[in-house]
Parts: sequence; C-alpha cells; structure tokens
Amino acid sequence: MARWQILLSEFDIVYVNQKAVKGSAIADFLASRSLEDYEPLNFDFPNEDLMYVATTEEDPQEGHPWKLDFDGASNAVGNRIGAVLVSPSGDHYPFTSKLDFDCTNNMAEYEACIMGIRTAIERKIKMLEVYGDSALVIYQLKGEWETRDPKLINYRRLILDPRGRLRDTC
Repeated sequence: MARWQILLSEFDIVYVNQKAVKGSAIADFLASRSLEDYEPLNFDFPNEDLMYVATTEEDPQEGHPWKLDFDGASNAVGNRIGAVLVSPSGDHYPFTSKLDFDCTNNMAEYEACIMGIRTAIERKIKMLEVYGDSALVIYQLKGEWETRDPKLINYRRLILDPRGRLRDTC
C-alpha cells in the first residue's frame, strides 16, 4: 500500500483505503431495486419422499418411441451420472447414480448412456431415441468421429457391438 501511495503522490492522486461495506447497506440497495411482481416459491409438498406419480395404461402406445436423455459429470466433488426415460405419453422416469471410481467427463457421459440404455432394456422398451449433451459421445456413437481414447473404446464397443449385448436387446 505504501508503494502505491508513493507512486501516486507525484500525480497529485491520493490513495484512500476502502472501508468495509456493511451488510445492511447492500440489503438496502437490493431492496430498493426489488421487482414489483415477485412471488415467493411455494415449497409445500404433501409428501417429500414421493418422486413420481403416474398411471399405467393397459395398451402402451405401440410404434411411438421412448426418449432417453443422459448426462454425466466428473469433477473434484465426485463422479455422478443421470438419465431420464420419457414415455410416449410424456411420463418421466429419472435415474441417477454416483460412480465410485475415478473417471473423465467423457467416461461419465458414456456411463450415463449405458445406464439409461440398460434401464430401457429392463423395461422391455422396443423403440428408443437417445439424446445427450456430449458432442464427443454422440458423434462417436453415430460413427462420425473416430474413437481414439483407449478409455472410451470399450464403452463405445459395449453400446454398438452386438456381442456387447446392449444393442441386441434394444
């Protein structure tokens, strides 16, 4: 600080340390710019343990595909994957899991895709559209990009190779 004061003194500029801003000043500032039409969120939910309620139909919609959205993340907090199956009638079935091994983001994306496809197989889903936000995984599975990373080759093979058993049952 003293060095800055010396350097600035030749230009007739005075350096002044900023005092701490009180929290109430920030709160007052934010309150003065509040929205007029704001409504607080209603967190009342009759059963917090209830994840999903749906009615099943005797005759599922044949010929209409189910949709699978998958995503995976690997970071310092941990490795987690998730997938959501969406029925032709719009019912959502979410699935999540925590991976107990170190992996890259791309490996987590493949794991999420595999978890979703396995779940679709268990539910005996015949037509499935698969969506993901990882361009690398999608283009590798479509065959538009080459899979060079040795860690990802077996993941791709498991999904696409008939001997991998995932593709045979879909």
